[in-house]
Amino acid sequence: MPANLPKTMLAAGFDAPGGPEVFRLEELPLPVPGEGQVLVKVAHAGVNRPDVIQRTGFYPPPPGASPICGLEISGEVVALGAGVDQALLGQKVCALVGGGGYAEYCVAYSGHCLPVPASLSMAEAAALPETLFTVWHNVFERGWAKEGETMLVHGGTSGIGTMAIMLGNLFGITTIVTCGGADKCAEALRIGAAHAIDYKASDFVEETKRITGGAGVELVLDMVAGDYVARNLKCLKDDGRHVTIAVQGGVRAEINMGEIMRRRLTLSGSTLRPRSREFKALLAQEIARNAWPFVEEGKLRPVMDQSFPLADAGAAHARMEAGTHIGKIILDV
Repeated sequence: MPANLPKTMLAAGFDAPGGPEVFRLEELPLPVPGEGQVLVKVAHAGVNRPDVIQRTGFYPPPPGASPICGLEISGEVVALGAGVDQALLGQKVCALVGGGGYAEYCVAYSGHCLPVPASLSMAEAAALPETLFTVWHNVFERGWAKEGETMLVHGGTSGIGTMAIMLGNLFGITTIVTCGGADKCAEALRIGAAHAIDYKASDFVEETKRITGGAGVELVLDMVAGDYVARNLKCLKDDGRHVTIAVQGGVRAEINMGEIMRRRLTLSGSTLRPRSREFKALLAQEIARNAWPFVEEGKLRPVMDQSFPLADAGAAHARMEAGTHIGKIILDV
C-alpha cells in the first residue's frame, strides 16, 4: 500500500438492523486490495433499494463482501492489488462492488470498473453501475429485448425504471411504464417513456392492452412480483418474456401454468450481487462495448434525484423509502 494513504477511514455503518436512524459514522481500517482488485478513494456512492433491505436485516452481504452498504461507487484508483494493470493507478473510475461503497475508500475488482469520461461528472458516474449492469443483463441478456419490441416496466421513475427507459430508447425499444401518481407519470414521459400508466388511477393490464391495441408487449421487467405476476402475464404477447428483478410485492405468486404452456411464455429472474466475479467482469465487458459509447458521447446520463453527505446516509435511505424520488439518490463522500 502507498505510504501516503491513511491507516483508517470513515464509513456509514450500523450496530444492528433497523430504520434509517441506525446509521452512524464509524472509523474502520483502510481496506487492502487483493489479487485483481483496486482501492478506490470514493467520491460518490449510489444508494439503491438493496441497501435499504440490507439495513433492515433481510439482505446480508455475500461471503467475502464488505458488511458496509453500497453497491456502486465513483472515485480515483489509489492502490493496486496483485495482477492489476499499472495503468489503472490514478484513473477515475466507477465500479460495481459487492459492498463497502458507503465509505471513504472501497475495494473493487478491476474487471468491474469502467472509465469515467471527462464529460461525465463523478456524481453521475456513481449513479450508473448498479442500474446499468442490472438493466442490461435482465432486459437484453435474460429478456432478449430487440429493436422494434415493446416492454412494460414497473417503477418507471426509479433508478432501474429510468435506466430501462433510456436504454430502450437508445436501442429502438418502446417502453411503457407504471408509476404511482400523475406527477411521476409526467416525469417518466419527460425522461422518454412512450406511455406512462398511473397504477393508482387505472388498471395497468387494461391500459397496456389499450395502448398496444390488444396485442400486448414482448417483455415485462418486474420489480414487484407477488400478485403482480399473474397480471403481468396478461400483458404479454404469446411467446412473451417476464423477468423479475425484485420482490417488493412479496416472494410468492400464483399463476396458471396452463397459460404458460399454451402461450409459450418464458419466466426468468436474477439477482446481481451474489453472481461470480467472472460473470460480472464479462457483463462489464459487454456494457463497455455496447452501452458505454453512449455514455462517452453524452447520450446516456443517469436521472439524478438528490445527494446527501456520507454522514446523512440515514436521510438518503428515508428519502428512498418515502418513494418520492425521481431517479438516483447519491451520497457525497
